[in-house]
Amino acid sequence: MAEYIAKVNDTKKDAVADLKSRFDGISSFIFADYRGLTVAQITEIRDKLRASDTEFKVVKNRFAKIAMKDLGVVDVDDFLKGPTAVAAVPGESNEVAKALFEFAKGMPLQVKGAVINGELFDAAKIEAFSKLPGRTQLIAMLMGLMKAPVQKLAATLQAIVDKDGEAAKPEEAKAE
Repeated sequence: MAEYIAKVNDTKKDAVADLKSRFDGISSFIFADYRGLTVAQITEIRDKLRASDTEFKVVKNRFAKIAMKDLGVVDVDDFLKGPTAVAAVPGESNEVAKALFEFAKGMPLQVKGAVINGELFDAAKIEAFSKLPGRTQLIAMLMGLMKAPVQKLAATLQAIVDKDGEAAKPEEAKAE
C-alpha cells in the first residue's frame, strides 16, 4: 500500500505564518466562541479591544493549533474546537477579560478559556479572574494605602502648628 503524503498548500503555510507573526511575543490569549454574532458585533468588539492594543481575530482552528504549538503555547486544543476567535493580549489581560465578559452579557459571545502568562484558565476561572481588580487598580490601591499614614502625620503636625499659632496670639495681645 502506498504511503499517504499530505500536500501542503502555500496559502495554508502563509496563513499559519501570519498567525505566528501576529501571536509572536504575546503570552496571554483568550479564546471565545463567536457563533451567533453579526459582523457589526464582531467589529464592535474589535474596536473596543483595540483601545488596549488587543487583537480579536477569528481563526481557523487547525492553523491556530499549529501556530500555538510552534510558539510554545501548549494544551489549547480544547479551546480550539468549533467557531473560535482569539484575543491576543499584549498588555493587561484582566481588563480584556472584563471587556469580553461585558460583551457576553448582551451578545451571544461565549468565552471558552484562556492562557494567561502560560497558565491555562477554563471558562469559570477566567470569569473569576475578570472580576479581580486589574494591575493599575491594584497599584492605585497600594499607593493610597501607603499615602494614608503620611497624610495623617502631616495633618497632625499641621494641627499642632495651628494650635501653637492660636496660643501665641492671645499672649501678644496682652503684651500690648
